Amino acid sequence: MSDVRQYCELATQLVQESKRSTQTDTLFKYNDTLVRSIIREQRDLEKAALELVQKPGPPQPALLIIQTAILRNKRCLLAYHVHRMSRLRDMYWAVGGALPHMLSNQELRGKLSPHEVDYLRQYNSSVMEFRSEFSQELDIMASITNPPKNIHVLVQVVKDCGVIQTELGSIDFKRGQRFMVRRADIEHLIVQGYLEEV
Repeated sequence: MSDVRQYCELATQLVQESKRSTQTDTLFKYNDTLVRSIIREQRDLEKAALELVQKPGPPQPALLIIQTAILRNKRCLLAYHVHRMSRLRDMYWAVGGALPHMLSNQELRGKLSPHEVDYLRQYNSSVMEFRSEFSQELDIMASITNPPKNIHVLVQVVKDCGVIQTELGSIDFKRGQRFMVRRADIEHLIVQGYLEEV
């Protein structure tokens, strides 16, 4: 079997990986090896393009092919990273914006690159800053897919989560106990799995 590859073959593999991730509804481990290989190919293509541009005479037809390959590699890299950021944002909102809860999951943490962890932290910081502007009027972290029917909800504690400050005072949530509390005060704990509705 030949060791020769076509231009953009690696980038196509990266896009196919994103497609498989979408089809299986999972986030695969960040493919650092493949991303670095594509960046190396990019540098080689740019060097080849520069050599062709510096040759005297009219532009070579190969320059068009190389330029097209460079642009395709860039688009594929961007598509891969945008797909991953989109998945991470969806996962962030699925846990109610609880970043520590999300990052404490070692299986998920092992799939992320250090840059993706930084991205999540900055995204969380931006959300919290935006949220603080509307904290009295609106809770942007609340679920909008299933609007609540009642202001108060009966919950059972699944995992100990300590003392939580609510509008009516502090409550010590211990496993097995039941409480009737304001939904807005404990919605994030339900999403994180500490409490469940009864």
